[in-house]
Amino acid sequence: MNPVSRRRFLATSGAAAAALAFGGTAGATGLDRALRETRRRAIAPAGTTLETVAAQQGSSGYRKLTAGPGWPLVTRTELSTGATGRDDRRRALASFVQFTDIHIVDAQSPMRFEYLHPFTGSAHRPHETLTAQGGMSLVRRVNSLTTGPFTGRAPDFVVCTGDNTDNHERIELDWYLTMLSGGTIVPNTGNAGEYEGVQNSGATLYWNPGNSMKDMYKDKGFPYLPHLLSTAIQQFDSPGLRIPWYAVFGNHDDSVSGTLPPGLPFVDAIYTGTLKLEGLSSSSEAEKLAGAMRDDPRAAADALPHLDGPVRVVAADERRKPFTPKEFVSAHLAEGVTGKGPFGHGFSERNVEENSGYYTFPIAEGVVGISMDSTCRAGFVDGAIGTAQFEWIERVLTKGSSRYYDSEGKLVKQDASDTYFLLFSHHTSDTMDNGVPDPERLFEKRHTGAELVALLHRFPNVLAWVNGHTHRNEISPRPGDRPEQGFWEINTASHVDYPHHARIIELADNGDGTLSLFTTLIEAESPYETNYADTSPRGLASLYRELAYNDIHRDQDFLGAAKDHNTELLLTDPLGARQSGR
Repeated sequence: MNPVSRRRFLATSGAAAAALAFGGTAGATGLDRALRETRRRAIAPAGTTLETVAAQQGSSGYRKLTAGPGWPLVTRTELSTGATGRDDRRRALASFVQFTDIHIVDAQSPMRFEYLHPFTGSAHRPHETLTAQGGMSLVRRVNSLTTGPFTGRAPDFVVCTGDNTDNHERIELDWYLTMLSGGTIVPNTGNAGEYEGVQNSGATLYWNPGNSMKDMYKDKGFPYLPHLLSTAIQQFDSPGLRIPWYAVFGNHDDSVSGTLPPGLPFVDAIYTGTLKLEGLSSSSEAEKLAGAMRDDPRAAADALPHLDGPVRVVAADERRKPFTPKEFVSAHLAEGVTGKGPFGHGFSERNVEENSGYYTFPIAEGVVGISMDSTCRAGFVDGAIGTAQFEWIERVLTKGSSRYYDSEGKLVKQDASDTYFLLFSHHTSDTMDNGVPDPERLFEKRHTGAELVALLHRFPNVLAWVNGHTHRNEISPRPGDRPEQGFWEINTASHVDYPHHARIIELADNGDGTLSLFTTLIEAESPYETNYADTSPRGLASLYRELAYNDIHRDQDFLGAAKDHNTELLLTDPLGARQSGR
C-alpha cells in the first residue's frame, strides 16, 4: 500500500473515533476551529490528550478532577514550512514514547528531607507513597496504544530520560525496573506491612491521611483517608511494557536527593539506619539547609550529622543502600529485567567497564538515537558533559552523517550512510552549566549545553534533542545559520509533579523536502474521577493524580502552553536529495 492510499485508509477508518473524541461532527456548533482541524488531521487520537485531558471540578479549594476537552494540534513553523497536502504524502519513519522524571520514591527512607518542603516544594509531595502505582498506570496507557495518532505507526519503543528513581536507592531501582519489565512490586520498606514515614507522624507539617487531626494540608481541603497508607504499601503486579525500552541517567539516579555528592560514609549509614528525622528544631535552620542543598551541596552534607529535631525510630532496611552509577548500569543488564528488551536497555558491558552512561541505539531504518549522560558525579542539580563524551558525540555524528559543517562552517561531504539523529538526555540545554569537575576525571573539561547546541548545529542530520529535568512541558526551536541546521529541543513534564505527562513522538517524511515531528502528550490510564473506596492499584493511581493536582506546592508553569503540548514541528529535510528516489 503506497503512502497516499495508506494515509487515506487510516484517516477514513479512524474518522468515526476522531469525531467522538472531539465532540461530534465537523459541523457541530461551537466546535473550536483548532480542534476541528486537529480532528481532520488525526488518525488515532484515542488514549491521548488530543481526545481528553484532566480538568478540575470547581474553582476553589481542594478540587476533584474530571475528563475535559482535548487539546488541539499546534503546527510550528519557526524552522521550516511544509506544503499543503502533506498529510496525504506523509511516510512514517519512527515513533516512540518518552517517559521522564518518574521519581519512584521510597517514602519511608531515613535519608529524605521532607521537613524542607516549605522552602523546597519537591522535598515532600502528599502523593509520593503512590509513585509506583502511578507509574504502573502509565505503563498500562502505553500498552493500550497500538497506533500513532498522526502517522499510524505504533510506538517502536519507550525512552526514560532520567530521574527514574527519586533518591538513588537500590529498592527504588528495583521497583522501577520491575514496573517497566513486568513483575510483582511491594512498595514498602522497613517492617513488612507497616508504614513508617512522615505521613503518620502526627506532625502538622505533613498530610496525615489516616489521622483526623488538622494539618497544613487538611487546612487546604485534603481528605481524611484512614486506609490509604496501609493499602499504598500492598503488593501489586505490573504488566511491564509490551515494547522495548531504553534508560537515561538523571541527577536523582546519581546523587542523594539529586543534589548531594554521593559516597559519603555517614550519609550511606543514614540510608540503612534506624533514625528518621521528621522535622527541624527551627524554621531558620530548615531554610538555611534548603539553601545549602541548592547552592552548596557539600556544606549541606556536612551539616547532616548536626541537625536537631524530632527523630523517629524505624526498621532498618539494607535495600535502601544507594547504588553507584556502575551498579545502575549493571542492574539494567540483569536477565530478569530484560522484558521486551533490548538486553541492557541501551547499556552494555562497555558502559560497566568504562563506568560511562552514554550509548547509541537504532531507532528505525535510517534513524539513530544518541543517549547522553549529563549528570555531575560531584553533586548539584544541574549538569554538563565531559570532553570524552563530547568528542564521542562528535565522532558518532561525523561517522553516520553524509554531510556536516566543520568548526569553521565549511560544508564537508563524506561517503557514509544517510542517517537522521535524535538525541536524548536528562538535562536541558539551559540546565547544563555545571562546571564542577567529575571526581573520577578531575582534569577533564566539562562542556555546557550552549557548547553542545553549537556542536549539534554543525550536523544537519540532527533533528531533535529530547530531555526532561525541569518538570515542565516546553518545546524550543534551535535555529542554525542555515535552515537545515535547525533542530527542536523537546522537554516534557515529569510523572511525579502534575500534570503527569508522557509524550508520543512521531517522525515523518512529508515528501516535499520537509520532515515533521509530531509530539502528542498522554496521561496515565487511571480514571480522572477518584473513587476513595477503590483501593485497587488503578484506583490508587487515580488518587495519585488528584493529590498531585492539589499539592500545595504545585507549579502551574509545569503545564506549559499550547505550543508545548500537541504539536507538529516542521524541519527542512537535510537529506532532501533522496526525495526524488521515493
